[in-house]
Amino acid sequence: MKKVSDIFKRKGLSNISVTPDTLVLEALRTMAEKNIGSVVVMEKDSYLGLFTERDYARKVILHGKSSSELRVGEIMSEYLPRVGPDSSLEDCMEIMTNHNIRYIPVFSGTEYVGIISIIDVVKETMLAQKDQIEQLQHYIHASV
Repeated sequence: MKKVSDIFKRKGLSNISVTPDTLVLEALRTMAEKNIGSVVVMEKDSYLGLFTERDYARKVILHGKSSSELRVGEIMSEYLPRVGPDSSLEDCMEIMTNHNIRYIPVFSGTEYVGIISIIDVVKETMLAQKDQIEQLQHYIHASV
């Protein structure tokens, strides 16, 4: 059974972060440059939350606020469910589906590890299925 740690083995642990004082417009520019849908909000070495495209669409645009004046800390998602490196991908899918979220922070105890996205979970699941199919094909060919 694949785990969150398998995702990090494949993609690494690099996360793009901003401070809560970062202007929303600056965070959006960073996200566009990196072609990502979220940034981690950190203060020093402490995880505070996550700022996503969904936060922008629902908390800035729809409320007529200005992204050049608003700070990320004012609209970030703070209380997302958390998983650990040993959490199964199935558990992650269930949590993300039940909470209607696309990103989930990963913690080892109280220490922040990183963020995974639904795309990370889908990719890892597809790779596991591909490996399993190849192993079964090899087994069938070896048995014949």
